[in-house]
Amino acid sequence: MENRWQVAIAAGLLAAVWAGVADTFHLVTWIGFLACSTYFAQPKIGFQGVMMSWFTNLSGVFWAWVVISGSSFFETPVVGYLLTGIVTSLMCLQASYHKLSFIPGAFIGCCITFAMGGDIANILPPLILGALMGYSMTLLTGQLVSFTNKALPAIKLRLVKE
Repeated sequence: MENRWQVAIAAGLLAAVWAGVADTFHLVTWIGFLACSTYFAQPKIGFQGVMMSWFTNLSGVFWAWVVISGSSFFETPVVGYLLTGIVTSLMCLQASYHKLSFIPGAFIGCCITFAMGGDIANILPPLILGALMGYSMTLLTGQLVSFTNKALPAIKLRLVKE
């Protein structure tokens, strides 16, 4: 991978910032990291990537809510199993719609919601901010690459003259 150092510095700095922000505002840190991972895994770049991350992750949150809510009306776990199967199919089928075409994003949002017991209020803020963190890492990496591409020739030139 070209520019590995710049990627590492940008990711490390922004991960540390995210950990501090999440701690300060009592956000679930790992949800933000999963949303950031969704941003990097989906195929779009820039803000389109952020939007695809949001759409797919949030669709998964919705589908998990359907399973959790639907299952709560019945005493038998069989309904939950059936809803899980139906929702899984629907998460795959929704990929026919361009903005929801990254199926793993839907599964990530769904899994987060199951792991959090359907606590939507504590899921949404870090999920939304996490995709922005991924985008910010891309922007910072670009800046670091640009800086090092300008600075390195000047440093090499100085070393050759000495």
